[in-house]
Amino acid sequence: MSKGNVGFIGLGIMGKPMARNLIKAGYTVSVYDSKPASINELVQNGALPGKSASDVASKSSVTITMVQDSPQSETAILGPNGILEGASKGNSVIDMSSIAPGSSQKIAKLCEQSGVDFLDAPVSGGESGAVEGTLAVMAGGKKEVFEAHFEMLSSMAGSIVLCGGYGAGNITKLANQIIVAGNIAALGEALTLAKKSGIDPKTVFEAIKGGLAGSNVMNTKGPMMLEGNFDPGFRINLHQKDLHNAILTGKDVGVPLVITSLVQQMIGSLINDGKGNLDHSAIANFMEDMAGVTISGK
Repeated sequence: MSKGNVGFIGLGIMGKPMARNLIKAGYTVSVYDSKPASINELVQNGALPGKSASDVASKSSVTITMVQDSPQSETAILGPNGILEGASKGNSVIDMSSIAPGSSQKIAKLCEQSGVDFLDAPVSGGESGAVEGTLAVMAGGKKEVFEAHFEMLSSMAGSIVLCGGYGAGNITKLANQIIVAGNIAALGEALTLAKKSGIDPKTVFEAIKGGLAGSNVMNTKGPMMLEGNFDPGFRINLHQKDLHNAILTGKDVGVPLVITSLVQQMIGSLINDGKGNLDHSAIANFMEDMAGVTISGK
């Protein structure tokens, strides 16, 4: 017996495994993506195909969006053939995309005017977390709506925290992305220093990962740098978008984001070099290029 009808819009690197985990948990999942091949792939996993975001919402009590940025979220939810055209009063929209907090607040206001509940609930954990169902969810919205969907969100996540009102989830996600970007940049710089100094970066990694410098970022991204494997789990292009939103939010509230701005410039240089679709662990390439070495030795 189905646990309920869930719609899922956006079947990218993160969206596909998230939708699969909902299916595995016993939900009836209707899906839509701009790429028909992605829809067909999920249908093979037991999903129902949707013709549009509106069509999916008309079949679902709660519809999740997992798209690239603010414009895509607004189009999927508010635009022609969007979720609000198909949703009924009392339904819910949960935007798990990482977007600008102000955009979340705009969407929330228009959802409320239509009698539809809303949560902004961006995630952290990358592709591996999406596959394993261990994502960290940072939610913004009303407590009663959050609690009503906690079990469903648990099908995709290991940590789910209500951070405040509308937009709070995305502010928390921006804070997360600032820390992740800074950690990756520092790790890349440190391992490049080791390599240029004639010390095996793998030895340095093993020596420091259990100390104060150790982190989930180090454990996840360090091996990629050491192997020279930058197959995308979270693309540089997307991290640039998140840091851009962070800088704009900092400007709005009067917080200078000095480190964030510096890493953003590094990322911009890598994108100009055609590396925007690499994993964000490739931020280390910026340090490698300046030093004239590669951490992996390749």
